[in-house]
Amino acid sequence: MDDGILDEAYQRLHRTGPEFEGWLSNHGPMAAEALVRHGHGNRVHRWLDGYLRRLDELPRGLRPVDDWRAALGDPKRAGDWLAHFDRELREHPWQEVLGRWWPRLLPGIAAGATHGVIRVGHAVRVLRTDGVNPARLAELGQALGYWAARWQPVPAAGPLTGRSDVATALAGVPRIPEQTGGIRQRLARLPDVPDWSGAAAALRPPADPAEAERTLTELAYRAGLDYLRFGHGNPVMLVHAVTAPTAVLRALPALDPALWAPSVAAAWSATAAVTSVYAPSTPAAPRPATVASEPAEVFARAARHGDEHVVKLADAVLDAYATSGDATVLTAAAYAGHLI
Repeated sequence: MDDGILDEAYQRLHRTGPEFEGWLSNHGPMAAEALVRHGHGNRVHRWLDGYLRRLDELPRGLRPVDDWRAALGDPKRAGDWLAHFDRELREHPWQEVLGRWWPRLLPGIAAGATHGVIRVGHAVRVLRTDGVNPARLAELGQALGYWAARWQPVPAAGPLTGRSDVATALAGVPRIPEQTGGIRQRLARLPDVPDWSGAAAALRPPADPAEAERTLTELAYRAGLDYLRFGHGNPVMLVHAVTAPTAVLRALPALDPALWAPSVAAAWSATAAVTSVYAPSTPAAPRPATVASEPAEVFARAARHGDEHVVKLADAVLDAYATSGDATVLTAAAYAGHLI
C-alpha cells in the first residue's frame, strides 16, 4: 500500500468536518483508504479535488467533554468530541483508547447511518496493518469523534437470544410499512413493527470468540448476497448493510475477545435495521447469470466508477469473497455500479 498518498489524503481531509450539508457523512477518508489499499492511489488526489469542495469546515469545540454520557449523540458537540479523541490519542496508546470507548459507542452503532463505526473500521485496519503515525492516529480520533457525536441506538437492539443462523435470521427481517424519509425517521418506526423485536434478537449468539468472528464473516457475506436481491430498493443506503458488519469485523483483532460477542449483536442490529427500513419486501427479478471477474478487476471497475459507495462496497465484498470463496458476492459491486 502507498502509505504516503493515504497520509497526504488524511492531512487534506482533516481540515474538514465529518459531515456536509448538515448531516451527510464525509466518506473521503474511507474511500481514500480503500482506493490506496487496492492499488489505486493514483486516483486519490484527483478524486479528493472534487470531493473536498462538498465538505463542511472542521467544527469548532464549545467546551471539554466532562460528562461523556450526556454528550453522546449530540451533533452540536462534534467539535468537542473531535478535540477529546485527539487529546486521548496523543496521551494513550490507540488500542487502549479503542478498547475503552468501543463498548461505550457500540450501543449507538446506527450513528450517522452506521458511518461512525464504518469509518472506525477503516482507520483500525490502517493502524493494524500499516503502522502508526500522527495522520493515522488523527483519523482514528476523527472517526471515534464522529461516532460519539452522532451516537444513535437501534430500537430494541440488545443481547442475542435467538436460535437462527445468519441466513435464516436475515430472511426473517420484517420491513417497515412506510419506507420514506431519512434513516432517523425510518428507525423510529421500527418499534411499531410487530415482528421487529423478535427479529432484532433472532440471531444465535456466538458461543466463543472464534464463533463470533465466523458469524460476523457470514453476516457480511450474506448481506452482500442480499444486495443482489434487494439493492434496487435503495442502492446507496443498502450498501451499509454490508459495510457496517465488515467494519466491525476489521476492528475485532484490536479488541479484547470479551467484546466480540456484543460486537456481533450490534453489527446484526445494524444490518437488520438497514434491511428493514430500506429493503423492499419483494426481491428483484433474477438477473442474468454473470461470471464474476477477478477481485482486482472488480475493484478496478469500482475505482473507475468513482462513487464512494461503490468503492466501499467493492472493498467489503472482496473481503467477503476472500473468506467465503463464493464469486457471486463479487457481482454485488458491479450491481451497485449499475444502480448508483
